Amino acid sequence: MIDHSEVAYLELTEVSELIRARQFTSREVTEAILARMDALDPTLQSYVHPMPDVALAAADAADDDLAHGRHKGPLHGVPIGVKDLCYTTDAPTGSGGTMHAEYRSLYDATVVTRLRRAGAVITGKLRMTEGAYTNHHPALPVPVNPWHSDTWSGVSSSGSGVATAAGLCFGSLGSDTGGSIRLPSSANGVTGVMPTWGRVSRYGVVELAGSMDHIGPMCRSAKDCAAMLGVIAGSDHNDPTSSTQPVPDYLHGLTRTTRPRLGIDRSLLSSFDETTRQMLRNVLEVVRDLGWQLLDVDTPDLPGIAADFAALCAAEAATAHADTYPSRADEYGQSLRDALDSGRSMTATDLVRLQTNRRAFTGRLGRVFEGIDLLLMPAVGFASPTVETLETLGTNADLLAALLTPTAPFDMAGVPTVTLPGGFTDRGTPLGFQFVARPFEEQLMLQAAHAFQQVTAFHRSHPQPVTNARLEGVAQ
Repeated sequence: MIDHSEVAYLELTEVSELIRARQFTSREVTEAILARMDALDPTLQSYVHPMPDVALAAADAADDDLAHGRHKGPLHGVPIGVKDLCYTTDAPTGSGGTMHAEYRSLYDATVVTRLRRAGAVITGKLRMTEGAYTNHHPALPVPVNPWHSDTWSGVSSSGSGVATAAGLCFGSLGSDTGGSIRLPSSANGVTGVMPTWGRVSRYGVVELAGSMDHIGPMCRSAKDCAAMLGVIAGSDHNDPTSSTQPVPDYLHGLTRTTRPRLGIDRSLLSSFDETTRQMLRNVLEVVRDLGWQLLDVDTPDLPGIAADFAALCAAEAATAHADTYPSRADEYGQSLRDALDSGRSMTATDLVRLQTNRRAFTGRLGRVFEGIDLLLMPAVGFASPTVETLETLGTNADLLAALLTPTAPFDMAGVPTVTLPGGFTDRGTPLGFQFVARPFEEQLMLQAAHAFQQVTAFHRSHPQPVTNARLEGVAQ
């Protein structure tokens, strides 16, 4: 068996080519990742349900396909993790809670079906916050940031961010309702894509707020995200909200030369902390050298719509949980319980106001994009927060709105974003930023992200060694 340190930090597309060239078999790579999970995940706690037998069977099937000349694409034989709100027939789907911890679906989520058909090896189900809201269930472990255990690992796709960053899979599925792909991508130093709402089917995915839930990839690079997005995107007759627009070949379109017009709202960016502002200044230097046109823009009221997001999310979540809340309220954690109570108390007038604000914001954002191709934003409201800083996240409305100012507005509008590593704090933890695009402009967005990563190395930095003594050497 190959040593897991040989392959752990390869990019998805790199290991895919090695498997295709038969330099490694899928079984060898999968055994290496499973061994790494056994060694590291008792500390990192990124997986809630490891699936070693399922993974090895899929790896053997992938090797057999290659032996008979059947290659299924860039995910063929590659170990991938799945967030624990995607239904799987061969493992429970607990959605970050205890109530349905042993629930086993009779069918796979569409995104899981598409991964399997593409030859991906599912390594297991990844931990997440309760119901994909702000906090982990108090009775369950919290994934540990592999860069430093005192640093926040993000919400709600925390396990996806940790596992991808620590070399416990080559890519993962996350979901994003208010920032849940982008926050853990930034916190753990990986690349994440929130596609246009409807670009990826939500069939078989547990809802938080259906009109804002997005499913997308979290990987080591924009190239890897392009490979995964090309597999999971597309219309699905089981999800009537999925788009029928054709899916581009994101992966092969990456190398096309692009010099997008990049918009910057300097008045908004000035409201972020100095660490975040310095990262963004560094990003601007890189893209200026790439020949991109930089344009000043005035964005709509992002803090205001971020505050509206929390209220609307609570209302939609209350609908999603109507069968079990409040009838089984004692099985919920406090943060999600408070949100559901808030949503249930909302009046029709409140909802109309929120929806009216949302439509107006979306229209104003669309007008900003009439003069630009991409918008530059940080990925988190403040730089690399600690676990202690965000202890009250689920119950502090002001703190939540400040954190989500750069993320939640784009869920409200349903537009795509890509989050990239863009620097480090003084304590060596990752910082991330976003390129935001028009609806269904994922191709341009990924081209820009790939171009940035061709001339920078942030995405190739990994948590080795971990700076906290309790994790010393864990992710080496």
